Amino acid sequence: MSRPVFALCVPTLNAGTGWNEWLAALKSQTLQPDYTLVIDSSSTDDTPALARAAGLSVTTIARSDFNHGGTRQWAVEHLGEFETIVFLTQDALLAHPHALSTLLDALHQSPDIGAVYGRQLPHHGATPIEAHARLFNYPAHSALRSLCDRAQFGIKTAFFSNSFAAYRREALNAIGGFRRNLILGEDTVAAGQMLLADWRIGYCAEAQVRHSHHYSLRAEMARYFDIGVLHSREAWMLEQFGHAEGEGLRFIRSEVAYLARHAPWLIPEAGLRTLLKYTGYRLGRSEQRLSLAWKRRLSMQPGYWRDDMTRSA
Repeated sequence: MSRPVFALCVPTLNAGTGWNEWLAALKSQTLQPDYTLVIDSSSTDDTPALARAAGLSVTTIARSDFNHGGTRQWAVEHLGEFETIVFLTQDALLAHPHALSTLLDALHQSPDIGAVYGRQLPHHGATPIEAHARLFNYPAHSALRSLCDRAQFGIKTAFFSNSFAAYRREALNAIGGFRRNLILGEDTVAAGQMLLADWRIGYCAEAQVRHSHHYSLRAEMARYFDIGVLHSREAWMLEQFGHAEGEGLRFIRSEVAYLARHAPWLIPEAGLRTLLKYTGYRLGRSEQRLSLAWKRRLSMQPGYWRDDMTRSA
């Protein structure tokens, strides 16, 4: 197989003390990007300076202009000469020197694979609750999924993550690119649209990053409020792939079993988090009944709502 030509895109905002380690992990890759674009949302720390010093191209945008789908679609258009684009987030640390090459090999093993995402391992020192979430959503075995798999996997068929993912431009163009003005989930929406357009979606367990979050209780609820909003406004996803509650129950059973083995004292906290996540999700699904002020208060993305009067519900 010939060496793949690809661009890497990284959205950043105050990447902090881990940025040097991130840059070192990129430099250690056996396969280097032909071009790396950092889209920085007006950081107030030295994130853009360090990126430039490492030889990366940096474009600065206003913090208020960042949008999960819109910013990435701008990058796709800006990187028009590249047929393959990898997206990576500032907090996803490439876990081994072959991470990029392995991900690209998985994408190019067949011309009908539109996109592939890699495995996310918990950061060193992650809590058992964080660790389980990564182990549940990112298993040790790779997979290829097509639309015919939705009967077996339901909403999980379209699961995807832009924290570490490679896209074929042809597939993105076939679906009109990333959707602009989504509250989140531009990756899952794109994956679902690709599946409906008869592309396959890949998961490569051998291409790995370290990426996990320690959400506060409030942030946990806010994130699931936003997921509920996404499912409310993109109702076609549930119609085509099934509802999320069944997958949620499977997660709960897995989490309780995992914590019972590794950290039983955290089961009450996990139960509280489950309650908050479900409450947030149901509020998000019913967001049409809430005032704009309440939506801003409940959301992890309050800036999303500033133009909501011009959005279609």
